Amino acid sequence: MTPIAVLVALTVLTMCIGLARNSLPWEVVRVGYVLGVATPLLALGYAIWQLWNEWVGWREVALLVGFYLLNGLGLTIGYHRLLSHRSFETGPAVKAVLLVLGAMALPARPLDFAAYHLQHHAHADVDGDPHSPRDGLLHAHVGWMMGRRAPDRERYCRHLRGDRVVDFVERTSLLWFGFGLLLPTAIDGWRGFVWGGLVRMAIQNHATFAVNSICHAWGRRPFATRDESRNNLLVAVWSLGEGWHNNHHAFPSAACHGIGWRQPDLSGLVIRVLKRTGLAWNVRSMPREVMDRRLA
Repeated sequence: MTPIAVLVALTVLTMCIGLARNSLPWEVVRVGYVLGVATPLLALGYAIWQLWNEWVGWREVALLVGFYLLNGLGLTIGYHRLLSHRSFETGPAVKAVLLVLGAMALPARPLDFAAYHLQHHAHADVDGDPHSPRDGLLHAHVGWMMGRRAPDRERYCRHLRGDRVVDFVERTSLLWFGFGLLLPTAIDGWRGFVWGGLVRMAIQNHATFAVNSICHAWGRRPFATRDESRNNLLVAVWSLGEGWHNNHHAFPSAACHGIGWRQPDLSGLVIRVLKRTGLAWNVRSMPREVMDRRLA
């Protein structure tokens, strides 16, 4: 089999496990999560090997950057700040677009993402945290996926019951993930599948993982929190603003994580644009008096 055929086969297997997850043992579902991490890494290695023979073209770069930004913002704004933390409100059409873009980013259902993330906030860096460097940096980065248990949706996602937009994206999330791979393929063939699909996903995956690992190990802690969350500029740029992690743990419901121009937060900037255009409202912020009190 050619490398492309292997990558396609692993991707299809990952999606099949995801689609049948409700009828499969959790151990098999866990294998699907592992494949969702490993397959893009294999594609990244293949793409780097290909660069020795032929330099990547502008179309592939455009697909990589374009899908990285669109899907990444769906993940950071839709899955994280809107769904998990309710940092702002918006209409059903904008919510659907944001959650669909997030679903295209990685093979994870929105309620699973929210449940794991809210569990992390409830038990950050203590027993019960699904991913903490207390158990090793590699565990916090990817190792926790190998032994993780099913997310406790009943406990952490009860507030999302009855939301028709969330229910729709939840039921169709893996189909949107597949569409996120098919679209760059339709634009640029197998090179689009590799660069705009799997390589983009590899970079996106590890941007998210770096927030869980690096941002609990290295960086500044301007605010006093009961965990080891830290601000890290490199991760913040890489993850579209999620790397201002100490700010986020100090003020979990704030829509913007960066404070001032010295802390770039593309996701927060997009939320501000949505607010100015009337597409978002009740945007939560960090109260100045509380910020002053919580400075370490």
